[in-house]
Amino acid sequence: MKKVKKILMCPPKYYGVDYEINPWMHLESPPDFEKAQKQWNSLHDILLSWGLDIQLIEPQPKLPDMVFTANGGLIADGKAILTHFKHKQRQGEMTFFQEYFKQYGLETIALQGDYSFEGEGDALFFGDTLVAGYRTRSDIQVHQEISKIIDCSVISVELVSPDFYHLDTCFCPLDDQNAFYYPGAFDEYGQKALARLIPNLIEVSREDAIAFCCNAVVVEKNIVLNHCSLDLQLTLKNLGYFLHCMEFDQFIKAGGSSKCMVLTMV
Repeated sequence: MKKVKKILMCPPKYYGVDYEINPWMHLESPPDFEKAQKQWNSLHDILLSWGLDIQLIEPQPKLPDMVFTANGGLIADGKAILTHFKHKQRQGEMTFFQEYFKQYGLETIALQGDYSFEGEGDALFFGDTLVAGYRTRSDIQVHQEISKIIDCSVISVELVSPDFYHLDTCFCPLDDQNAFYYPGAFDEYGQKALARLIPNLIEVSREDAIAFCCNAVVVEKNIVLNHCSLDLQLTLKNLGYFLHCMEFDQFIKAGGSSKCMVLTMV
């Protein structure tokens, strides 16, 4: 797996649940802003302590989901493949991410056609292969174009549960041999495709899946994720990983956890 060195985060200055675009969002149950700020700070600080170069994009008013930078694009080979959000509530973010990528020195590429693509939220590398999710937020029609742009193999997997609307909510690559995922988020073909690709594909329970445990940040042998079961902790520790279980419940109220708040830049 490529070593993560630089990431992009966005402070949660305007974070909140101002609309409902996934099953986790409820206007009557808004996040606690102070708790959310503390949880974001804790994530930022632990990633900084691991030696990551953390870039920050400026948060913008009326764009509460901008804190979920993983959805801002897909970065590979000096190129930024731009997001086209499915829901109009998030489309205002696109200009700010595009401008940031240009200033950062990346070649920005907009996908052809009026198709949806939600960045690293629906596109995760396993080795040199890009696993790309589709149906709920991203369209399969963009996968072939992405494959040509960054010259890589792409495996398309259909997400069949509304609760797991992005790939990074139900699939977490660890290294060149291991990944963990929630089978119930995928159709039978997707389960088989992942099993063929990944030598050791670890299944997590629905309990861990709805706690967003697959939405984890992996930096070499360190993993930061929302609190998970003892079974999953033991499985990952036996693979040589050091787990840092933290509380991200205020962000789960908007349908995200630690990985959603991190976009891989290098």
